[in-house]
Amino acid sequence: MQKSVEQVTARATVSAPAVAFPILLALSFAHLLNDMMQSLVPAIYPVIKGAYNLDFGQIGLITFAFQLTACVFQPLVGWYTDKNPKPYSQVAGMGFTMVGLIVLATAGSYPLLLLGAALVGTGSAVFHPEATRLARLASGGQHGLAQALFQVGGQFGGALGPLLAAFIVVPRGQGSLGWMSIAALLAMVVLAYVGRWYMAQKRPVPKSKSAAAVGQAAAPAHNVALAVAILVILMASKNAYTSSFSSFYTFYLIEQFKVSVQSSQMLLFLFLAATALGTLIGGPLGDRIGRRRIIWFSILGALPFTLALPYANLWMTGILTVVIALIMASAFGAILVYAMELLPGRVGLIAGLFYGLSFGLGGISAALLGELADHTSIATVYGYCAFLPAIGLLAWLLPEIKGSGKGGGH
Repeated sequence: MQKSVEQVTARATVSAPAVAFPILLALSFAHLLNDMMQSLVPAIYPVIKGAYNLDFGQIGLITFAFQLTACVFQPLVGWYTDKNPKPYSQVAGMGFTMVGLIVLATAGSYPLLLLGAALVGTGSAVFHPEATRLARLASGGQHGLAQALFQVGGQFGGALGPLLAAFIVVPRGQGSLGWMSIAALLAMVVLAYVGRWYMAQKRPVPKSKSAAAVGQAAAPAHNVALAVAILVILMASKNAYTSSFSSFYTFYLIEQFKVSVQSSQMLLFLFLAATALGTLIGGPLGDRIGRRRIIWFSILGALPFTLALPYANLWMTGILTVVIALIMASAFGAILVYAMELLPGRVGLIAGLFYGLSFGLGGISAALLGELADHTSIATVYGYCAFLPAIGLLAWLLPEIKGSGKGGGH
């Protein structure tokens, strides 16, 4: 029965007989553009901090405003589109992101900065659930591979943000963000093409009820609820640590090692690029050796390196952050696909929970870490964050799912 869950889920969610690589690559490219634009929000913090006389608490609140809209709207969007697929909703999501960037580019006050960040977060909320469903639909049953390809576009796009900030936004100022909205227009064209492909497929949603029933038969509801809660906590802990980098890493490098803004952005790019590589490795590896193993290693395995980071010199800091990023990023695809196997037929809801709720919790942590930095120091923040990967011990409580990758659920 447990083995049949994966088979039924694949039949209910994948209509193509093989991996639809053109669609996956288009989704990955759209994800690249989406996350590139989103990453410009934290990437411009060094610019706006001085221009608006912001403290670290206010910087954290900008991240919170961005993450809060994603946290609130994304699970709702996913729940709704599970029942009512909207092939072109991603195009509308990019519209929110484009408007948000224009608001950020022209903002003359702190409240407008918060509004612009919130609009970009809304675009993320609309984009991710349906894009995740499409990636699964195009996977040909290779769900880890499909999520890895989809995710690596987003991770690479996130890594481009600091480079754009270093070479365009920092030299040219806040107004240059307006030109980045052109990327949103390009993404709309790509997603319109993907939407047409989606319209041509058999919609899997009407069959999701039977798939969900099989999934519930395979595991008791309370076990599923506990496992999903653990996965959300694990993802939130990973995102909390990642948020400490995206929001404060440049300040940490400047304060600790007296590097320039451009140099700090380059080092942030290395961290984010390593995150993209780790994501690409982790998805297919989960298909081969089992997602539970990947989840366990990718969070708890980073602990020795995060504990060493606050005591490292500049050279070792660069190396350690790359290693941490590689290890921790390998978890994302495995966690997402593992959750989809626990709740078959609920792809949009799962995407909303893990892109929305867990990232929103990461945003809350950014605000709290900003307040902590104001009252102590950035170095103290990284000292505390070093222990976050210890939460990976919760992975021991995750149930085994037969057929979850070639290596089983362990």
